[in-house]
Amino acid sequence: MTNVITLLAEGGEKLDQGNNILFPKAYDVVWSIIPLLVILALFAIFIIPKFKEVLSERQDRIKGGIQRAEAAQAEAKSALEKYNAQLAEARAEAAEIREQARERGKQIEAEMKADATEESKRIIESGEKQLAAQREQVVAELRREMGQHSITLAERLLGGELSDATKRSGTIDSFLSELDAVKPAGK
Repeated sequence: MTNVITLLAEGGEKLDQGNNILFPKAYDVVWSIIPLLVILALFAIFIIPKFKEVLSERQDRIKGGIQRAEAAQAEAKSALEKYNAQLAEARAEAAEIREQARERGKQIEAEMKADATEESKRIIESGEKQLAAQREQVVAELRREMGQHSITLAERLLGGELSDATKRSGTIDSFLSELDAVKPAGK
């Protein structure tokens, strides 16, 4: 820097002789280009291949990541479709089970109605048999009582006791059969 100031102080005469501060001398340019070429050569041999390798590796990673993402997306889509298919199948199966349950419920209801009808018929038949047995018992009891009353009435009318043979005779039986032939007033 002091050279430049000295040169400027001496005046502009030396500047015209080839000492231009804006343009260096030829030997400076040559000695500056040689280290630049060496640095460029080292750069081309060592740094640029590594840089290209890192860039290609990074590019491969990105492509691989995109491919993995696409594969994962396709797999997820496949899983979603499979899930939706299973869900639809489960819904169809549930609807079928509900329908079977309804049908089974109707069958059970029909069976229970049939059983109840059968049971009620059995109870009615049993009640009718009991009523018939009781009716026969009451009729037999009434006949006996009527027979006793008719004998008692006949003894009073005749004024004595009837013999056992007369009691057993067909008179009483014929009287009772005539009584059976007479229809009640309500019928």
